[in-house]
Order: sequence, then C-alpha cells, then structure tokens
Amino acid sequence: MISTPNVTGIAVITVALAVVCYYGKGVYPRSFWKFLRQKTALVAGRGLPDFARLTGFPHPKPVHDFNIAHARPRPYRPFRWEYHQNMSLKKLEPDYWLELESTYRDRIKQRRQIYALHGKCIIDELPGSEAASKELMQMVIQYLCMRYPQQFEFDEWTLTFRNHILGSTADISTVHPLVFLLENVPEDFLITQEDPDTGLYILRAAVSTSAVGWNIGQKMGKPLHEIHGPVPDYKEKMAFSMDRYFSKMPCDKPIQRASWGLEVGEPLYLQTDEPEWSHRHHQNPDLPLTDIHMRVDWQTLRRLPNSRAIVFNFKALFTPVTDFCEEPFIPKLLLKILLEGKKPIMEYKGTWSVEHKVIPALREWAKEQEDKGWVPKDWQERTLNEDPFYPGWEKHYPIPT
Repeated sequence: MISTPNVTGIAVITVALAVVCYYGKGVYPRSFWKFLRQKTALVAGRGLPDFARLTGFPHPKPVHDFNIAHARPRPYRPFRWEYHQNMSLKKLEPDYWLELESTYRDRIKQRRQIYALHGKCIIDELPGSEAASKELMQMVIQYLCMRYPQQFEFDEWTLTFRNHILGSTADISTVHPLVFLLENVPEDFLITQEDPDTGLYILRAAVSTSAVGWNIGQKMGKPLHEIHGPVPDYKEKMAFSMDRYFSKMPCDKPIQRASWGLEVGEPLYLQTDEPEWSHRHHQNPDLPLTDIHMRVDWQTLRRLPNSRAIVFNFKALFTPVTDFCEEPFIPKLLLKILLEGKKPIMEYKGTWSVEHKVIPALREWAKEQEDKGWVPKDWQERTLNEDPFYPGWEKHYPIPT
C-alpha cells in the first residue's frame, strides 16, 4: 500500500511531469489527462519500462492519420548481384520494427487458425525463457502504442491493452506473452538465450505461423548452426561470425535484413508432408503467371535490455510477380539471379518450379523497360543503390505520417 505522503509526492511529481509534456511537446488538450494518468502510473512503479532509455535505441515516431484499410507495406525487393550467401545486415529503422498494413485483420485470423491446428509447432517455450517473453511483450506494446496511437492503447493502472483494429482487449498480467503476440502482431518472434556452458545462443521460446518447410518443433533448444543447418554455405561461411555477432550484439544496434523466394499462391505456413508441398517438384505448364508471388520475409534482430535475450522476428509479405513490370530495373536484376545464381542457393529458395513461367515474363518486361527508357540498354546488373527497394518506389508507396 502507498502511504499518504507518498501519494501526495506522486501527485505533485506527476502533475509537473505532465505539464512539461503538455507544454514542451505540443500535446493536444484531449491528451493531457491521458498523459497525467500515464505519468502517475510510471511514478507509482506500474508503467512499462522506457525501452528507448534502456536500449539507447529511439522510440518510433507516431503516425496519427494511419488508416489500416489502405496501408501498404514498403516494396521490399532484396535482390543482390553478384549473389553470394551472406547475412546482408542493415541498421534497423526505428519506425519500421513492426510494420502494419491492410492484411492485418485477415493475417491475425489466419494465425489463430494455424495455432489451433498445429499447437506446439506454433508456440513453444523452454523453462527459463518466461522473463524474456514478458519483456518482449512489453516492448511490443510500447512500440505499438507509440507508433500507432489511434489503433492501440495501454492502461498502466489496469494493465489492459486495447486493440481498436480488432475491438479486443487483453490483461497483460494474465495473458501468456507468446499468445498475446500471436493475437495482436502479424509477425513471428523467436527468442534466443545464451547457453552458459557453451556460450552459444539457443532457441528458447517462439511463436511462428510463417514457417515454410520447417517449424519450431524442429528447432527448439538448438543453437544457431543447427537451426540453420539446411541453409547453403551457413556452416562454412557464416556460423562462426554469427555466433560471435550474437555474443557481442549491443542493445542500441538492432539490425534488419530479408530473405526471398518465389511461391505459387501465398503459403504462410506450409510443411513438407502437406499435399501443397508437392508442386515444388514439378513445373506445371498450365500455371497462370498471376498465381506466382514473391515472398519476402522481412527480418529484424535485437537484444532485450533486461533479460539479455536476442529476438529474431520476421513478417511474410507477398507480391504478385506481375507487379515487377512497373518497377524499374527489377525484372532485369531478378532475371540475372535466376539464370546465373549459385545453384545450391537457388535450389534452397525453391524457384525452379515456377521459373518456366517467370523467366520469359522477366525477359519481356526487361526489354519493355529498356524500350521505354526506364533502364539504360547498357546497364549491367548490380545491387541497386536503393536496395532493398527500387528507384521511384516512393511515388507508389506513400510513407505514413
């Protein structure tokens, strides 16, 4: 129980803090009492940790006029040439750790259905990971409420999270953190922690509904080099450097990267024993080009400040390959990769089953773009300066403000 003098002190400090926020940061009048309530809870020890202060990595900027129904993800086209297998790490942009777009409601519904069908292959944890999962949930809540203030709210006094997109609430004192992530964020989260005996980072908890050809039941409790066992060149070229990177990774330098492949349809979760997997082993001559999509898994990696766990999260995004005809340089660059990419890497990506349809289309679009003057005829394929995007993409994908 808080004593009367302490209550008085809390009230005085809170009002002072709220007034500073109100006048110093241009807060609208209707937000004043919300600020007051938040600051009171913080002083009373009930607020969320300030993760920007704890990590040294800034909070996102809020988007006040965000419309989920019309929101589009940025057009990630992570094509590189010459194409070598490496981690291709980039600095994480503070505003794009968790990116929401128009498929939000459908994707959350799909995630719940996948979990209901597959259980521990979707959500699992090992003893000792609970604190890291809770910390991750808190960080996610803080990010969502700051980035999308019209869509999400958190009441520090009642510990209630409100999702205005879904019309749902969650009591974070009782909900399982991984279930909370499943039901509110259309991304997968894999939590790794250091093994004190080996110094290697082990997968200790996860929620993953976007796995193609694998599932967390096959990865739980394993170190990085075993998790990435099927990845070409990982053991020979990347295992040692990644183990060292994880051991030294600071909180204030999260990173982002992407992987990509070509798919028939939009498979979010697909296992090797399912009938749909079989299409990867043959080329269907009647396959419509409009059924082929590029899948990009946009990934981020960051360390949690208190538990010291490292979280890997990713979101699956699908783009019809027919969109590439309007994207300068992309057809010619992707064509180069499909024709001359290193064979083991291309086999791992599973592009062969659709190449008979995609390659002729890319040739046609590349020529059209040269004829239109979008791409110089003597342009030599290389990683674009705009990587992972393409020149002029901002005209078609307005940035929310």
